[in-house]
This record gives sequence, structure tokens and C-alpha cells, in this order.
Amino acid sequence: MFHEKSCGAIVYRKYHGNTEILLIKHINSGHWSFPKGHVEAGESEAETARREIKEETNIDVIIDPTFRETVTYSPKKDTMKVVVYFLAKAKNVDFQPQENEIAEIRWVDISYASSILTYENDKTIVSRAKAAIKENHA
Repeated sequence: MFHEKSCGAIVYRKYHGNTEILLIKHINSGHWSFPKGHVEAGESEAETARREIKEETNIDVIIDPTFRETVTYSPKKDTMKVVVYFLAKAKNVDFQPQENEIAEIRWVDISYASSILTYENDKTIVSRAKAAIKENHA
């Protein structure tokens, strides 16, 4: 069994009193999710998340290490993948999609995100992120 690990984040911003999160559409699969990518040697989970968000969207973030959710799934036969998601506050809001990986990027009201996200796991994480933002980042 081959094991993969990626890290990413639910990136959010406050906009006109609402909470919006950043969603990305992948070129290859066409699914909507959050920015994430493979851990490189010597990186912490938070460092990976920060780097991948910057590479995929050109947005700098502040990672909240108190919010950590994991998703485990099998993307292909004999492979198990673990994805660690943090909560991250955007320091800038103008994005630039990574040409060869990202088809589209959107800021979406957090209450509307579940209608766009492809996977149930991601929808569950948004619910948890929404509660955490309300509780800690009002």
C-alpha cells in the first residue's frame, strides 16, 4: 500500500460583514475543493499548506494551527491519501491561478460553499470551519 500526504487550508476572508472562503477548480479532474498539495521533505504541515496556497492561488495566509481536520481516502488502487486541512486567514485577496493546475478560483460565501464543493468530506469540513470562524475569529 502506497501512502500519500497533502496539506492545505480553508482560506477565508471577511467581506462586507460576511465570511467568504476560497474555492479552486482543478484542471485535471474538474472538481471544486480547497488549495492543497504534497508535503515536501523537511516541511511541517502548516508550512506545506502555506506554500501550496501561495503556489496555487498567489495568496499569502495566516495559518490557524488550532483548527486541524484530516480526510483519508483512496484516490487509486493500492494508494491511501491523507489530507490535513487548517483554517487560514487571507492576507491579500487578489488571486492568480497556477496555470497548469487550477482552472478557476472563486471567493464564495461560506454558507453557499457546500452547493459548489464536489465531495462530501469537503462539505463536512466547511461546516466545522464555519463554526470555528464564528467561535474564534468573529
